[in-house]
Order: sequence, then structure tokens, then C-alpha cells
Amino acid sequence: MLKNFIERIGVMNVILLLVVLSIIVVSEYMFLSGNKLDAIFVAFWAPTILGFMNYLKHRK
Repeated sequence: MLKNFIERIGVMNVILLLVVLSIIVVSEYMFLSGNKLDAIFVAFWAPTILGFMNYLKHRK
């Protein structure tokens, strides 16, 4: 099942989705530890990366 998912969307997209997930986790940790402004700054990276992935997908 996981192998089928990776083949369907591509290895690079899976890697970028894992990066986005880790960014969200790091941002939540920063927010809960008191660095609220830094957490908000880091949280904006996730939709930016997803938007860049979408742009590259539909660029053809």
C-alpha cells in the first residue's frame, strides 16, 4: 500500500510532504514552548512549500 502510494505520487513529492509534516511538528513544539512569533514564522513555510509543489505539478 505504501509502495503503491509512493509510486503514484513520486518519491520527491513524498519527501516534500514529510518535510512539510516535520515543519508543522516543529512549529507546534515552538509555539507550545513559548516562542510564539518564531513558531508562526516557521508555520508559514508549510503552505509555501505545498504551493510550490502545486506550481511545479501544473507548470507543464
